[in-house]
This record gives sequence, structure tokens and C-alpha cells, in this order.
Amino acid sequence: MADRGSSRRYQRYTKERWQGVVGDARTIGVGAAAKRHGVPRTTLTEWLKGTKKPRGWTAEWALPEATRPGSTLPAEGARAPAAAPGKKRHVARAYTPGQRAEMLEYAAKLGVSAAAAKFGTSRYAIYDWQRKTERAARGEGPAPTSGEEPAAIEAQRDTEILAEWKKHPGLGPSQIRNQLRRRSVKVAVQTVRRVMEDAGYRPPKVKREPHDERYEAVRPNHLWHVDYVHRHINRAQTHTLIFIDDHSRYVVGHAVADAERADVVVAAFDEAVARHGRPEMVMHDKGSAFWSWRGISRFTALLTELGVDSIAAEHKEWNGKVEVFNANLHKELFDVHKFYDVAEMRRRLAAHLEWYNHSRTSHALGGLLVPADRYYGRASQVLERIEAGVMREPADPLDLRDRCLELFKVVSRGGVPEVWLMGQRLLELRPT
Repeated sequence: MADRGSSRRYQRYTKERWQGVVGDARTIGVGAAAKRHGVPRTTLTEWLKGTKKPRGWTAEWALPEATRPGSTLPAEGARAPAAAPGKKRHVARAYTPGQRAEMLEYAAKLGVSAAAAKFGTSRYAIYDWQRKTERAARGEGPAPTSGEEPAAIEAQRDTEILAEWKKHPGLGPSQIRNQLRRRSVKVAVQTVRRVMEDAGYRPPKVKREPHDERYEAVRPNHLWHVDYVHRHINRAQTHTLIFIDDHSRYVVGHAVADAERADVVVAAFDEAVARHGRPEMVMHDKGSAFWSWRGISRFTALLTELGVDSIAAEHKEWNGKVEVFNANLHKELFDVHKFYDVAEMRRRLAAHLEWYNHSRTSHALGGLLVPADRYYGRASQVLERIEAGVMREPADPLDLRDRCLELFKVVSRGGVPEVWLMGQRLLELRPT
């Protein structure tokens, strides 16, 4: 057998034999021609592509187009198809439930073969649908004819996209996609952008500064950022104070005043501590309400009294999380709504921050979580519910607004009692 394989491998072809093999490959296909002439399929395919020539080949071997009926050869070096021109290539198709029902009904009347010939599908597919229909009748699975049509599904998808955008017109396509993903509605951001642009959306021109150095606090209340947002409301200048948690991006406190004053900062910080506990560090941008170049400011004195470290941001990127929040606040609130007076702005701001903390997904948290999920330590629970599709239900039994942090506790570590207040250990009772 070795001698036979060796003779086949190195056999020589005449011009006439080579023309006959290639011509048959053009008419009856590569597989049939290879079997008829005893030529390996890979070799014959390379001949047709022009990437390989038989031993002894010369330029005079070019096959005239009319040498064999119905056969053609590509030009020198050109790629030729490996299959016969008249041979059909079967490509898998996806059928709607309505199309499957029509084919099954036709097959029940005139037979499976007639239905396959009429609709251009495979007999095996129709047999499979019939078996699934019988199992569905016994309650053992879904029927292949059940389900909505693709057009209805796409219409429902577009309706949900536009409804979410109408509720929050300041959000972009990627943020709308994340809001829907949290409700277990899977859609591509390109699809959301197309639907929104068809409805009149125009992306804003935003200048982004490159920033590669990133950091994140390891736990809630480890680091708070504080900054002011300036905005004119009907010629009235407003200064909105924001306290945001670095680890979760949760807004722990805010206030609105007509100027940057230390007493506003102190009052807002006291209220935030009373509600959420004391932070370990606070970062600011050396604003006049936070920092004093001569002496010690009231806010710095308060932080020192509470044992909270005060960090002055030397670069604006250090305080970047609250800067990004302020930019989104302009885009999603101030640039979208018209306020008649400052009182209305206060009401809308409070509602917006409530929605931001508990309902707005954050890209920095993976696109599915909201700030409250991480701040209250229930991120794993939420991700499990999203994966199971439970978040699509309107009623959420894990309502974060009914939960609170443990501000005061007494614990025992190794038999030594400890007293904790607002996340800080106040007393350790060691035996004497």
C-alpha cells in the first residue's frame, strides 16, 4: 500500500487529463470529480483556486473555455469556486412562529415532503417541529408555534426604550441600555442609539480629558467627596452642595444656598453624619467654604473634632468622582427642566437625588448596579435577581429605603467588649 500511495502522490498528468479533471470539477463538483479521477480533493481545490499546479504544468496547458461543455476556468492566478455553479448552498434560516405554524398545517394536509418543497425548508426541521408540538400538547415544553412575532417584539423593545428616555431625557444611549438591563431587558447600545436618533436624539458634544490614574475606596464611608454646583435659576444664583461616597457614588448629603458659606457646609455635613454615620476621610478642592488659607476654617475644625481626616485635592482629578456627578447633574437635571423659582428647583433636586441613589445605574459600578446597592452592601443579591429576571417585577421586596446602617453597636472580640458609634470604635474594655 505504501508503493501505491507513493505512486499516487507523485503521479504526472498530461495536458488532456488535467483539462478533463478540472472541467469535470466545474460541472459535477469537486467531490464527484475527485472520486471519478482518483485525485485528492484538496489537490483539485488548489488547482481550481490557482494556488497549485500539477507536475509538468506549462503555460500552454491553459484550458480553453469551450473545451468541455459548461466548464470554465479562471484566469491565471485567479480564485475559482470549488463547487459547481448550479449546486445550491443551504444556509440555516430562522422561522417565526407564524411561519412554522403555516408549514406544519400544510404538512398535515399534503405531507412533509410537499411542505418542504413548497417552503424551501428541510424535512428534518418539520419533523422536529411536529415532535415538539406533540410534546407541548403533553405539557413537556413550549410549542414551536408559540411566541410573539419578531415585529411585535421589536415594537415592544422600541416602546420600552422610548418610554425610559421620555422619563429621563438627560440620559444617553448607553445609560438607557443599562437602565433596561437592570430590568432584565437585553438590548444592544447600537439599537438604543438608533431608536433614540430616529426619535430626535442628538448626542451632546462633550470634551473628555484623558485620565489613567484611578482609585476607589475599599468600603462605604471610607472617603467622602464634597463640592459645589453653580447654576442660575431665573437670574437667582444658586450653589448646590454635594457630599458623595467614593466607594459607592452614593449621595449622602446635599444643600442649596445662595452663596458658598461654611455654615451651610457644617449643617449639611452634620445632617449626613446623623443619617449615614461618620466618614473616615473627606476630600475637597480648597474652596472658601471648606478651607482657610489663614488659620483653621470652621469645617476643618469640625472634622478635627470628629476625628475625620481632611484631604485637600491638589489636582481636580483627585476629586473626579464628584466632578463627574456634577457634570451629569447639569446634563440630566438642570439642562432638561425649566424651573420657575428656587423652591421648585429644590423639590426637583431632592427627587432627582432619590432617583439617582436608588434607580440610576452607574457605569463605574459595572452598568447594572445603582449607588445604593453597593452602599448598603446588597450588590450580590441584586445581581442574582437581575440574572433570574426578578428585577422586572414592579414590587421589590429588598427596598433600600426601609433599611438603615447600624450606627451604634457593642461587640465582643476575643472576650474583650468594644463599643462602636457610627463606624468608629469608642471604647475597649480590657480587664485590669
